[in-house]
Amino acid sequence: MKFEQQLSQKQRQVQQLALTQQLQQSLKVLQFSGEELFEFINQQTLENPLIELNSQYYTGLARKNTLGNTSTAVETNFGQIADTHHSFFEYLLAQVHLNYRDTPLRKLVIILISYLDNDGFLRTSLHDISDALQKSYIELLDALTLIQQLDPAGVGARNLQECLMLQTERDNYAPSIAYIILESYFDQLVERKWLEISKQLEVTLEDVQKVFDYIQTLSPAPGGFFQKDEGLYIIPDLKVDIVGNEIVLKSTRSIQPPLKLNEEYFDQFKETTDLDVKKFLKEKKQNYEWLKKTIDQRGNTILRVGECIVRHQKAFFLEETHPLRPLTLKEIADELAIHESTVSRSVNHKYLETSFGIFELKHFFVAKLASESGEAISTQQAKEHLVQFIRNEDKRKPLSDQKIVELMKSVGINLSRRTVAKYREELGILGSSKRKRFD
Repeated sequence: MKFEQQLSQKQRQVQQLALTQQLQQSLKVLQFSGEELFEFINQQTLENPLIELNSQYYTGLARKNTLGNTSTAVETNFGQIADTHHSFFEYLLAQVHLNYRDTPLRKLVIILISYLDNDGFLRTSLHDISDALQKSYIELLDALTLIQQLDPAGVGARNLQECLMLQTERDNYAPSIAYIILESYFDQLVERKWLEISKQLEVTLEDVQKVFDYIQTLSPAPGGFFQKDEGLYIIPDLKVDIVGNEIVLKSTRSIQPPLKLNEEYFDQFKETTDLDVKKFLKEKKQNYEWLKKTIDQRGNTILRVGECIVRHQKAFFLEETHPLRPLTLKEIADELAIHESTVSRSVNHKYLETSFGIFELKHFFVAKLASESGEAISTQQAKEHLVQFIRNEDKRKPLSDQKIVELMKSVGINLSRRTVAKYREELGILGSSKRKRFD
């Protein structure tokens, strides 16, 4: 048998996409939200002395908005804002110093406050704290009792049940049987075994329902108020104005971080004969020009995508009900001859301002559903039908998901029971057994 080894060389041409570092950075910039873009540019100004950030940008950053609410731009002098914010723990300590005398018990109260979590709960066992501090359990219980008398009501609770009981105890408007139900029938209330509670206490189902409704008004996290963001800073990339019956879309370039070249610094060194300095200036000037071009491209891409969205979703801006038609990323990508991932980067964490609120651009993309007539409808329209069916249901006999499937079919929308359940959960609507009411 003859073995032969053959060696040969062949040239092959393979086309591959190699992303340069600058291209990767450009894609990253496109993906940035308004705030992230500002932070990125601010970092660039620290690394490149030729880059200046226009101070007027802070006026744009002072735009304090919440999604879905109308916004107002305000000019703010940040140097004159007093720091009036107090932490949850500072708030509790201030009450302790004001209300309790300087005694060993007060010292124990202050120590115990340090064990509270951000929600105001004492999650650590008093027995464990007793061992760690070498203090008696009774002393710690006395200290905890004093903490539970502080504001906000419910602070110092060891679990949700105790938290709700502490709030109810201090509320003169609480239903008369609320505290008893929370203390003795908490599990039955949560599991909606209301008939069992009504028989035990010899009250009506309507009375139990009132207690349940009242508990919904209480806070499950007393310290949560201090953790809330005082407002989400949103820097809209686009703005829509309605002129007559026409939609006018414009880029909010005035609140984008405008870059300036530090001419004074550049002029100071451009005549130098030092080769290293010349090289440094050249690199930093190129970096400035690239960054400015990249930010402009980002703005132009978002504007083009926004124009497409507005064309497809014209009814949303002109009609009172703000309906959304089916729209996918691929449709916009095909129309603009760009990649679908580019559209995705252009709409995530990018916002459009209207007279009736601020919306993330990805809000305008809605999946398609096929109706019996063959006409495409949006998932939003299906959800609107679902909400309407539930709004009109008999609250004593709420609609099951299967019944909603049948009602959907009656209006020409074919959905599975699982899809109905999914939409219901996305809308924050409870299941039928938990929607049942007795009043």
